[in-house]
Amino acid sequence: MNVYGQPRLPAEDMPTVQFQPAPSGRTPIDQAPIDQAPTGPAPDHWAPDGQPPQGTGPEDVRFGDRLRRRSVLVVVGALAAVLAGTGATAAYAYAGEVPRGTTVLGADLGGRSRAEAAEALRAELARRGVDAPVAVRIGEVTGEISPAEVGLAVDVAATVAAAAQTSASPIGRLFGSRSVEPVVTVDPARLDARLRAILGKNGQRMTMPSITFHGTTPKPAYPVPGNNLDAERSAQAVRTGWLRGGPVDVPVVETNPATSRAEVDRLLTELARPAVAAAVTVTTDRGTLTISPTAIAKSLVLAPDKAGRITPRVDDKKLRAALTNQLDRVEVDAKDATYTIAGGRPQPVPSVDGYQLDIAALSRSLLPVLPRTDNRTVAGVLKAVPPKVTTAGLAKLGIKERISTFTTHFTGGLSSPRSQNIVQIAKEVDAALVLSGETFSLNGHTGVRGVEQGYQEAPVILDGKLVKGVGGGASQFTTTLFNATYYAGLEDVHHKPHSFYFSRYPPVIESTIFYPDLDFKFRNDSPHAVLIDTSWTSSSITVSIWSTRVYDSVTTEWSPRRDITQPKTIYLPPGPDCIPAGGSEGFAQDAWRIFRKGGKVVKREKFSWRYDPEPNFVCGPAPS
Repeated sequence: MNVYGQPRLPAEDMPTVQFQPAPSGRTPIDQAPIDQAPTGPAPDHWAPDGQPPQGTGPEDVRFGDRLRRRSVLVVVGALAAVLAGTGATAAYAYAGEVPRGTTVLGADLGGRSRAEAAEALRAELARRGVDAPVAVRIGEVTGEISPAEVGLAVDVAATVAAAAQTSASPIGRLFGSRSVEPVVTVDPARLDARLRAILGKNGQRMTMPSITFHGTTPKPAYPVPGNNLDAERSAQAVRTGWLRGGPVDVPVVETNPATSRAEVDRLLTELARPAVAAAVTVTTDRGTLTISPTAIAKSLVLAPDKAGRITPRVDDKKLRAALTNQLDRVEVDAKDATYTIAGGRPQPVPSVDGYQLDIAALSRSLLPVLPRTDNRTVAGVLKAVPPKVTTAGLAKLGIKERISTFTTHFTGGLSSPRSQNIVQIAKEVDAALVLSGETFSLNGHTGVRGVEQGYQEAPVILDGKLVKGVGGGASQFTTTLFNATYYAGLEDVHHKPHSFYFSRYPPVIESTIFYPDLDFKFRNDSPHAVLIDTSWTSSSITVSIWSTRVYDSVTTEWSPRRDITQPKTIYLPPGPDCIPAGGSEGFAQDAWRIFRKGGKVVKREKFSWRYDPEPNFVCGPAPS
């Protein structure tokens, strides 16, 4: 070791110091005769009188001077050696991109290029079997995770990059040593799911606080801390402990809901109980409403969020549902502008704006009132609801001519229940406006067809025979409407012919209906709006479609009937519930809807159906 603490270099690396002859014929110091005394002024440490200190002779003086000169020579030589050897030392120390003495997981990566270091690290990882299952311990529960399943891996490139980073001097790079931690990656969400599967029922989720209403009685649920996993902490534990050997200890974290027991009691006392102690009156420009304690209990929400925090609110939808029976007092439905047919021409019917209670605003105003014991009144706001079709917009709809009409006939006059049902459904559909692109549903338009809606009991087909049911006759109107839209060239979305054939309908292109299971739907696929006009006589029902004509004509061609089957005779117990029927043949048939435009057939659609033979129902005993 030299005076600077550097190791002795090999002979070929030792610095060489050369001395040139002294100028003016002087002899270098190490060649001066030993008995030659120096000349010139005495050194400062000599005696003031210029004499050597006592006991110091000429020989001693000469020897000390030579010693000092030789010490200077050694230092100068060493400095020269360091300066001359710096280039070789730096070249050795900076060999490769990773500093010498750098290890990762015990693998020596020092002095290598990044590519070489990466290869060496991968070899070490393969030797360690990093793809093997990893044992984990969660409290008292143990299990295994698959690295591939949870995205657990060593990022080799990032690890080598970290190993290559250093600010050490050449000497530090040459003689230093350091261990670099590998950069480990894992998918926290996938790891959390796997760890929860291992933990199973041994983890205790925190019990969330809440206040619910049983009728108008508030019932509190108090928070309970949970012992469970935290995804980020679990990921950190696995990243840190994976390659250290032995099971990885995953921490179980205690979690507490944000709302405390004391806060639940406060909400119970200050809000929940007084909220349902009395009704709240809502005043509007069109009258008043009463929000009963039951309605308040149904709409006041005291439920926790994911953190267990209870933020009281009034649910808009639940409040509106609770007030349904009262809303008619203050709300007015908007009415679309439409047409009525008068004098053989469509006449505009102006639109009417509607008014609706602003439930969102009411919910916000209601919440501060609920803790009060008196002055439980809020002001409701009625907001205008514009119609979908305004009077000004009628002119753009393209309703200017009748493009199809269809009529079917019935017996019994208008006094029969069946005829009255036909007229009732026709009234509800009359003047219906179907905009371009919209789909019309007959069930959706009329809703339930029951006694309360003006329908009467009349025969319907159920399970293959005629029985009494409310709304019988609606199928005849459905068939009439279907054919009107069929010949208008509109898109058939859904229809279903009867199971038996009735001669009052065209075969195949007819439709039954039964709320809510069987519906008739068509789509207005034309660029213009469609107006449905209905009319009736004592023996017929007619449906006409008004719009702008797209096709020159729409016609039907039928195939011959095939696979004809004869009806059976069935005897039924006589009585008021038995409805006799003459029976009819069963058969299969096709119908083609043919579209013509510009004198050419532009489209053909095929409809097919098979009718069952309608039994000959006889009300009475079978012949013996």
